[in-house]
Amino acid sequence: MTEVLLYILGIVLFALGLLVSIAWHELGHLSTAKLFGIRVPQYMVGFGPTIWSKKRGETEYGIKAIPAGGYIRMIGMFPPGEDGKIEARSTSPWRSMIEDAREASYEELKPGDESRLFYTRKPWKRVIVMFAGPFMNLVLAAALFFGSMMTLGIEGQTTKVAGVQKCVIKQSENREKCAASDPVSPAFRAGLKEGDQIVAFNGAPVGDWDTLSDRIRDTIGAATITVERDGQRVDLHPTLVSNKVPMKDEDGQVVQPLQYIDAGYLGFASKTEVAALSFGETTERMSDLLENGVQSVIALPGKIPGLWDATFGDGERAKDSPVGVVGAARLTGELMNVEAPPTTILVMFMNLLVFFNVSLFLFNMLPLLPLDGGHIAGALWESVRRHTARIFKRPDPGPFDVAKLMPAAYVVAGVFVCFTLLVLAADIVNPVRLT
Repeated sequence: MTEVLLYILGIVLFALGLLVSIAWHELGHLSTAKLFGIRVPQYMVGFGPTIWSKKRGETEYGIKAIPAGGYIRMIGMFPPGEDGKIEARSTSPWRSMIEDAREASYEELKPGDESRLFYTRKPWKRVIVMFAGPFMNLVLAAALFFGSMMTLGIEGQTTKVAGVQKCVIKQSENREKCAASDPVSPAFRAGLKEGDQIVAFNGAPVGDWDTLSDRIRDTIGAATITVERDGQRVDLHPTLVSNKVPMKDEDGQVVQPLQYIDAGYLGFASKTEVAALSFGETTERMSDLLENGVQSVIALPGKIPGLWDATFGDGERAKDSPVGVVGAARLTGELMNVEAPPTTILVMFMNLLVFFNVSLFLFNMLPLLPLDGGHIAGALWESVRRHTARIFKRPDPGPFDVAKLMPAAYVVAGVFVCFTLLVLAADIVNPVRLT
């Protein structure tokens, strides 16, 4: 029963985090739109039927039933048509899409709004309004990440000795007990003990596990390790041997699925501890997170076949498979039942919200309508056209009519809906699970 309650608690906490992230995103749009004098009739978190709303000033604030997004409604998102009209009808379905989008952006036009339309603002102001939403997600992600890493910290391996292996066992073999034929491990033979802290390897200081691990792997033969034991420094002289050990990637992480290589071997287990990171270490990790996020977005189309096979075929769900809102909520529920210190669980939960907000930032910056990046691209293109015309002393081409791109926007939206439904199905029938 307790596990079920913790699972439900995890889902509720993720839902709240999701709502806050969406509301924070839309607040970026709202605040900058009002700053530049654009009228905003609505600020809504979610889609579907309205659960609650309240009007303050000229804006209605509300929460809707489906927490899958949000929006603010700004007056005059698109300029009038070439004939100067905002209401027109056409027998062409594509043209009708353009006219419908244009008309919708003027639905709540009131006397005096002529000077408060979105499209009448200078391109740089429109860029700021549309960029402010994704930027708020980036700010929230950074605040959560720096806050958790620099205060709570993360669990990691240290240079302290948690245990000494008595014999050399190939790490590719799935066993822990020594056989009579197994040679004595270099660490055990040299007298390394549990509780020792390794502070130097071959005379060079080692302050972290990654450095120590790399030097051990690069050494086969005689070595000198310096340990702190009972307040004193002691030199030990093991002779490292070659052994089958897990391969690491360029970031020092063990490659999955496991692959093994021949490398230097000492024979001890390092102690894991939770430690806060410095500002520099956190900044480096945040940079890596953004870089990996960009690479994930670029690689996303190539993951669709595997996602389809995992959903409707007999394929396995890859650990780096795209995960939607439902999948993230399930992961949070599982996280609440992990046997780990509360601070570790809290950090992992905050990191889930960090990944979600980074994803919101990156996706919304794609230069495609109806995403924020599409409107940014339209404003930038208008600025280029107008500056070019000014340089060559040509007539001002006027506002760039983003409404003409609405047919393409509907196609993009359709692709995103199909992808979202595929991820949703995968999250239900073959979810990614914590390991």
